[in-house]
Amino acid sequence: MRLQIAEEVAIALRERRPVVALETSVVAQGLPPPANLEAARRCAAAVRAEGAVPAAVAVIEGRLVVGASEAQLERIADPSRKPAKAGSRDLAAVCARGLDAGTTVSATCAVAERAGIRVFATGGIGGVHRRLAADEPSDVSSDLAEIARRRVCIVCAGPKAILDLPATAELLETLAVPVWGYRTSELPAFFTDGSGIALEHRFEDPERIAAALHAHWDILGSHSGVVVAVPPPSPVPRDEVEAALAGGLREAARRRLPGKEVTPFLLAALAEATSDRTRAANLGLLENNARIAAGIARELLQSDTAR
Repeated sequence: MRLQIAEEVAIALRERRPVVALETSVVAQGLPPPANLEAARRCAAAVRAEGAVPAAVAVIEGRLVVGASEAQLERIADPSRKPAKAGSRDLAAVCARGLDAGTTVSATCAVAERAGIRVFATGGIGGVHRRLAADEPSDVSSDLAEIARRRVCIVCAGPKAILDLPATAELLETLAVPVWGYRTSELPAFFTDGSGIALEHRFEDPERIAAALHAHWDILGSHSGVVVAVPPPSPVPRDEVEAALAGGLREAARRRLPGKEVTPFLLAALAEATSDRTRAANLGLLENNARIAAGIARELLQSDTAR
């Protein structure tokens, strides 16, 4: 198994031009057609508009692809093909079996670091799930563990609103993962208008974030990733999301859904309950995060050159 890096991405890395990794679980499982491909295209366009190269990460016929083509994205966007959902622990098995898969945050972090890409844009990260039943074991996304051990900057709209947000924020602190607000002093919660959780560190521009990343990785020698949390541009009120989420959680518990199916099920339930407003907000924040990630990637390379 080896990385198959698209020519455009390989040239950009070789020439030290900014590259932004993009996950593809949102294409394969997170959004239904045609919104899934629309999201991929809007994110790529936003990255290019800021002078960076997009590198969508996916598994195609058992090959780890960095810089998936339009045809490859269309392939995993087709529900009839039933692409797998690959976290970091799944990658070796999925590749050995010759499968197609969209990559989650954890898998994309792992592949991005291996490819030499330091900035990654996504929608919302995983975290500590709410318990669907009192006797249910704790369910914690592998996103957090992978972020804690990969030198990648993850630009996102915070943890997904369906999670136990205080527990997720606490675990990130325990794992010593810095969480920095981009023009916000409150941890965003995906497509909602806030979490009520204060952030200690706030930045107003990509240049200062790049300087902080340099200090974190190069001066302090830290091996963890960094979460840059960006408020969604068109938030849905938190109270409305919580009310809609209650019904989805009850139904997920009734169906006894396995872990990997809970998040896409709840996101679909929220979209239905809010007349697709959460889905529209999701598309907007994905594009916005991609744009900001490209600015950070550009500034990070410029700061490297200046040194």
